[in-house]
Amino acid sequence: MRPLAAADAYEDELLELPAWSLSAAERAHIEVATDWPCPVTREWAWGGSTGAGARVCVVDTGVDAGHPLVGGLEQAVVVHEAADGALAVADDDAGDVGGHGTACAGIVRALAPQCSLASARVLDPDATGRGAVLLAAVEWALEQRFDVISLSLSTRRPEFAWRLQELTARAYFGRSLVVAAAQNRPVESYPWRFPGVVSVGSHDEADPWTFYANPRPPAELFARGVDIEVPWPGGGTVRATGNSFATPHVAALCALIRSKHALLTPPQLKTVLSLTASNVASAA
Repeated sequence: MRPLAAADAYEDELLELPAWSLSAAERAHIEVATDWPCPVTREWAWGGSTGAGARVCVVDTGVDAGHPLVGGLEQAVVVHEAADGALAVADDDAGDVGGHGTACAGIVRALAPQCSLASARVLDPDATGRGAVLLAAVEWALEQRFDVISLSLSTRRPEFAWRLQELTARAYFGRSLVVAAAQNRPVESYPWRFPGVVSVGSHDEADPWTFYANPRPPAELFARGVDIEVPWPGGGTVRATGNSFATPHVAALCALIRSKHALLTPPQLKTVLSLTASNVASAA
């Protein structure tokens, strides 16, 4: 299992669109009209919201809670192998071992400044991890009843797919919405392809509030993810590209919406996202 935009790939892929993403030439072909009887606008959806009360869990390489662009964490845990070989969830005081998680957490914080952020570390310093560890982290996040679970990673191993689908379905019919990055390369991976997940590819526009609904699957939404400045452990920033970084933009939007409309279910949240996308006629 690898994150979707590993640190060693930033410079090589900085100005290239990842797979499943939206090029400038294609934007004119994805306009979507809607006959929804009562317009669902951005003002209704998240106008005035700061994310207060909404809880977001970033499942990644850990998060540097002391970074000024992250602003602290509600909780940080790591999934590790206990002495008996069983997987266990424990408090994590190592922070971010790879950088990727801090970048994602900082994007969420920038758009939803008063949401509660948590970290579940599942990746090693070399941005690799085990599918079983990912499963354990997602299950833990469900048990904690986070409003949004942000996954800028995936696994290509089919033996983990069925269990991941079960967990994301459990989230979808519960109170947690899983937002997952599409793979940067045109290969099969999970969980972003599952119907209970909000799957995210990237676009290259500068406005963090611009996002598009995709009428042609597999990626469901496109958000900002190309050549963006993101926080990095130690207090600095780097420039990065990948569907990984589009994903926390959408996770933050979900936090803003849930903050303002606490009773919306995950299916309803997905509907609100689709109706407020930048290419949908009723969006305002």
